[in-house]
Amino acid sequence: MSREITVFLQFDQCVLVKQNRVLLSEVASIYGSEPAMRQKIGALELHRFPKEQKEKQVFSVMKVVELIGRAYPEVTVTPVGEPDFIVEYKPEKKRKFEKAAEWCKTGFVALAVFFGSAFTIVTFNKDAGVDEIFPMIYRLTEGAERSGPGELEIAYSLGLPLGIILFFNHFLRKKIDSDPTPLQVQMRQYEKDVNATIIENATREGKKVDV
Repeated sequence: MSREITVFLQFDQCVLVKQNRVLLSEVASIYGSEPAMRQKIGALELHRFPKEQKEKQVFSVMKVVELIGRAYPEVTVTPVGEPDFIVEYKPEKKRKFEKAAEWCKTGFVALAVFFGSAFTIVTFNKDAGVDEIFPMIYRLTEGAERSGPGELEIAYSLGLPLGIILFFNHFLRKKIDSDPTPLQVQMRQYEKDVNATIIENATREGKKVDV
């Protein structure tokens, strides 16, 4: 009588793969006391994408438990983490026009952010009446009108970009400290919401790979 082996599997909500043949070791972290069994389980094929194009497939953890149970009945599987997970397939080979399209998208987003931010700053200054407030401060503190920009305009012009840099915790490609930037926090939250929606839609439409 063979003894039972306990294996723990940990899944993330979404996993990116580059090959159409998906092995279990690519989508799950496998823990167990026997390295040989971990390697065998990791070598099991979970799925094979039929086409060389981007695709997302939702899986139930129970499908993985069933797969391992059929291959190795003596193994007791304990899943940890997400009950459902997404496997996102992106082939490594990219056509030239796809790379050009990515560059165009990046350029468009950069221009939209640049001009959108400039427009936002201009409208904020107009709504706040900055061009009226600074002369008023000069009149109250100095008792005279200023003919040109002074210390307040210079400090405001320097403080605005400095405040943006400190808030977003980024300058060019370097982070000021190790904390995630507000943009990174929002992007991670957005990814979680998108993945949860994909899983829910696949479950409702019956497209989830389950037992």
